[in-house]
Amino acid sequence: MSTNAADPLVALGGLPGVPDAVDSVRKAVDRVYGHRVMRRRSNEITSEAALRGARGSAALSGADWALEEVRRRTDFGSEPEARAVGAALRLTAEAGQLLSIWRQSPLRVLARLHLVAAADAGDAVGRPRRRGEAVDEPLIELPLPDADEVAGRLEGLSQLIIAGSSAPALVTAAIVHGELLALRPFTSYNGLVARTAERIVLIGSGLDPKAICPAEVGHAELGRAAYAAALDGYVSGTPQGMAAWIAHCGKAVELGVRESTAVCEALQRGAA
Repeated sequence: MSTNAADPLVALGGLPGVPDAVDSVRKAVDRVYGHRVMRRRSNEITSEAALRGARGSAALSGADWALEEVRRRTDFGSEPEARAVGAALRLTAEAGQLLSIWRQSPLRVLARLHLVAAADAGDAVGRPRRRGEAVDEPLIELPLPDADEVAGRLEGLSQLIIAGSSAPALVTAAIVHGELLALRPFTSYNGLVARTAERIVLIGSGLDPKAICPAEVGHAELGRAAYAAALDGYVSGTPQGMAAWIAHCGKAVELGVRESTAVCEALQRGAA
């Protein structure tokens, strides 16, 4: 992330194409929140969005299970794909508990997310990686920043969040997501943590307060190749690349809205 503006997030929000993406997301979110089912059964929509979001995030981490398999499964500790799905489910459940802490201590939240995802007491869990430590994130093939760069950029991201911004929620969420993917600050589960952090920003900003617009669903639907290509744009630091990444995240949110709208329609027909 590179800009000299006093508020870099606001500056990014003005990049060509970004205002249109922000407006499109806002309209889509408003439509699903206005659905008649939301007035009576919003808790059910929230629960279903959480499940589908976790499934989507796990799919991007290499565990592309059918939704019904995720729904019925109870054992998530037997093999790598199962562990990834279990981690995604735990993170989605944890996200709502961390909203009040995020704006005051985002690094504490990120450490907690990694601890929840890893679900063990290893020395590398719940802290940024140290010099020489390897990263298990095979689906992201970007050059890996060294530990010193990670520490500095995490601190910069933290300060940006704590200071607050008038930038649209989509912009903030996309930058948090992209920065964490680019840095891969932990030894494992960075993709899952990055997408959960995006979720926290979208919910905590007030854009999606009931957590019914699972961007993870959209990221999975758009596919790993498009996800990686958009992330390349973010890492390039160019205005075009940054705008493309933000727009990609916006499309993911809209697809998440479409998913929850379909759930609303199913509930309305009595076929949930």
